[in-house]
Amino acid sequence: MTEESLKGKIALVTGGSRGIGRVCCQKLAESGAHVAVNYHSNQAAAEETVAMVESLGVRGFAIKADVSCPEQVQAMKEAVTAELGSVELLVNNAGIFHYVTHGETTLDVWKSQMDINLTGTYLTTWAFKDDMIDRRRGNIVNVASIAGLRPRSMAIAYAASKAAVISFTQSTSEAFAEHNVRINAVAPGLTQTDILDGVAQENLDALIDSTPLKRIGQPDEIADVVIFLLSEKSRFMTGQTLVASGGRVLLP
Repeated sequence: MTEESLKGKIALVTGGSRGIGRVCCQKLAESGAHVAVNYHSNQAAAEETVAMVESLGVRGFAIKADVSCPEQVQAMKEAVTAELGSVELLVNNAGIFHYVTHGETTLDVWKSQMDINLTGTYLTTWAFKDDMIDRRRGNIVNVASIAGLRPRSMAIAYAASKAAVISFTQSTSEAFAEHNVRINAVAPGLTQTDILDGVAQENLDALIDSTPLKRIGQPDEIADVVIFLLSEKSRFMTGQTLVASGGRVLLP
């Protein structure tokens, strides 16, 4: 899916070197946006993503930053602005996931997921929001999860962080609306990315079996929703969380 309304705009995708983030970068580039690819540790994957972006005729830029670190996020903002220009499109995609029992949900597990999934979303949004507000032009999409909409006994910290991201999306959308800055979220269900590497196959099989569409989602299916929310096709939408879960959110 390409979107003409994104042509020439400057985008930043956090966690953009792999999975859903990488496909978001690809689809933004296909739509004519220039793309900054944030990564935390896998420089080679980020550079591969940038090469793919640039092969589509737009500018790309890889930028390393831990989104849970205020100083690194501010440095990222300054580097991206200097290299590509003022960011108009922000995808808060960086996240981590632990599939663990309540007994294994230690304070370290809790804090790591809150730091990346929630605080990272806050810090990156806060780094770029003032420029968007000053220009009266900006669009932010947060990648949440259906775990934030229904109980997850094996992902207590993750579910809590994503529920908070959904609430953050709603509150910031109202705060930014008067400045013509839109903010929405997408809540994926089970999606084929390396975030599932720590989940045992029998558990995955059970999750697939309980999904009405009987399959795992693909990153491009989530990225298409992100592109829609970034585009002018969703211009009368803000504060919304769109679910792409193969029907899992319908379950009790």
